[in-house]
Order: sequence, then structure tokens, then C-alpha cells
Amino acid sequence: MDAIETDQLTLRNFRQGDAIDLLAYLHQPRASCFFSLQLEDLGAAETEVETRSKSDEHIAVCLRSSGRLIGDLFCILEHPDTYAIGWNFNAQFGGAGLATEAARALFEYLFSVKHARRLYAYVEEDNYASQRLCARLGMRREGLFKEFTSFKQDDEGAPVFENTMQFAILRKEWAG
Repeated sequence: MDAIETDQLTLRNFRQGDAIDLLAYLHQPRASCFFSLQLEDLGAAETEVETRSKSDEHIAVCLRSSGRLIGDLFCILEHPDTYAIGWNFNAQFGGAGLATEAARALFEYLFSVKHARRLYAYVEEDNYASQRLCARLGMRREGLFKEFTSFKQDDEGAPVFENTMQFAILRKEWAG
């Protein structure tokens, strides 16, 4: 994808040099949905960056001022015109509105350039920051899936199922 610039950010494909910053927030993911992406070391981060660099589904979010990777967005097409979207940011950069700025730019790109009709996100019930972000983006809560999925196990190895919310927005809602 072509890079997108906002006031403070650049959204672009992943590239060599992003591994250290990716490792910073995926070494110990905060949201349980990213536990499976946990990176053990720099080598694993370099491999992940290489994989992500080959796809427009994963978008690096970088500070314009320094070029530093501070998080990422994803957008996965479900034919013909719906995208599953999400985000993961380094907690060090929280509270400054950067996730909102990045997600707004992604939404605008998906609706205006990719002609998406609908975007949706799954958010765990205890992930209040992502729920607030969905609300700031104008997404509506469509449902709550009880014991929808498991990202971790209890002490005996049994899956711990989590409640998951679905948020969505239509192009006509975004335009309005």
C-alpha cells in the first residue's frame, strides 16, 4: 500500500528495521487476543517483520517525527467489501490520541480507496481501551459473544474462554 500520512503519523507497510520496536510491544502483549503473536527475541521479531512486509493486511504505524514504529493496524478483506480490522499499540505511547488518529486514517482509506462497505472489530470484554476507541471511531456495538474464544489456559491446561464484543461501522455511517 502507499504510505498514508496524518498530522503525527505515517501508516506504511512493515520493513526491515521495524523488529526492535515490534518486539517492544509484542514481547509481552497486553491484550489476550495477541498472546499467540508473542515474540521471544529479536530473531523472532525479524521473522515476523519479514512476514508482515509481504502483505497489505498488516500496517505499521510510525511517528512522523522519528519514523519509530509505535504500533500496528490490520485489515483483512472478507469478499466482497467487508474488512475485519484491529490494532495493537505500544503502551508507552498510550493516551495521546495516536491510536485514534491511526485508525481514522485507516477507516478513511478503506472506505474511500478500497470502497469498503463495512468494517468490524472483535474486542474482548475486558479490553476497555479498545472499546473506547471503537466508540470514538463511531462504531456501534453489535453483540456480545459469550465464551467466544480462548487465548490462554488455566493452571490445569484447560482453555479459559472469554466474552468478546463485536463493533462495526458502515460506509454510510462513516460518511454521515
